[in-house]
Amino acid sequence: MPEQSPGSRPTLEAVAARAGVSRATASRVVNGGDGVRKPLVDKVLRAVDELGYIPNHAARTLVTRRTGAVAVVIAEPEIRIFSDPFFSQQIRGISKELTAHDTQLVLLLVEGPGDFERIARYLSGGHVDGALAFSLHTDDPLPAITRRAGIPTVYGGRPSWTAGPGDQAVSYVDADNRGGARVAVQYLRDLGRERIAHIGGPPDQTSAMDRLDGYRDVLIDVDPTLVVEGAFTVESGARAMAALLERRPDLDAVFVANDLMASGALRVLRERGVAVPEQVALVGFDDMAGVAEETDPPLTTVAQDIEGQGRLMARLLLRGLDRVRDRDRTGNGSAPDSVITPTTLVRRASA
Repeated sequence: MPEQSPGSRPTLEAVAARAGVSRATASRVVNGGDGVRKPLVDKVLRAVDELGYIPNHAARTLVTRRTGAVAVVIAEPEIRIFSDPFFSQQIRGISKELTAHDTQLVLLLVEGPGDFERIARYLSGGHVDGALAFSLHTDDPLPAITRRAGIPTVYGGRPSWTAGPGDQAVSYVDADNRGGARVAVQYLRDLGRERIAHIGGPPDQTSAMDRLDGYRDVLIDVDPTLVVEGAFTVESGARAMAALLERRPDLDAVFVANDLMASGALRVLRERGVAVPEQVALVGFDDMAGVAEETDPPLTTVAQDIEGQGRLMARLLLRGLDRVRDRDRTGNGSAPDSVITPTTLVRRASA
């Protein structure tokens, strides 16, 4: 049996010799290949542990056709991502799931239109096995980029497009945005509020449009002066609330499309001396950690499991990668999955 010199890195040959198998067999085991009997697998893995062998990444990629990495692409600028707890919660869920499956997360950010070319080159370069993309906008080129790259992709949020001829169905994870909005607005109506305004999100994002649709499901003939558009940020919520008070000082409730905008709206109401919830009741959306319970007063909001959605996205992608492997091996493969997660109303002091 070949001996390792002190301080040298264990080789695959040494593992094979220690396990009493051929180098080819040892390679298949340590690099994740199939077709090796379990007793031999156990011998090789025991030798790996005893020698402290670290598999060669390039060799593993050749055997498994996997890089062991997944791109997380967020179609927002860096300042937005690191100031909005929604993104950190979703990334945390993704990271936990990928880590549990020994897969590396590669974060790609979109600062401006010029970044899409860079991202397209990276995704097409064989650096990652698949992609998770979220916070997409209607005219976003990312779906076309991932299709051209030919990598499995799961989207965070219901897409605004449908698969074209010859394309595979789109896989995504989203919350029940429309249903959650309906529950929030109906709750305000049940409180006896009659002039319920809405601060919506960007009209080029499906989550914002779904929440607006849920608001209109309950208030079918709503006065358009009660609806103002925001941008899912604190400051946009403050601006929208100020505009509503100028336009409709008689409003008695507001449904806000996310918690950050709701916190900005609450700040303006407090500055204007408007009592919440006595004069104006307010409901947000997300139940975002570090936001909803910290506002003054604490925010009644629609909860969605943001971290859990991140984990689901990663789980669906990993499942899709297995389907690709099975299709390559057998010619059969099932369709990708999509999941809509439930939402619930969390009652606090703002309504």
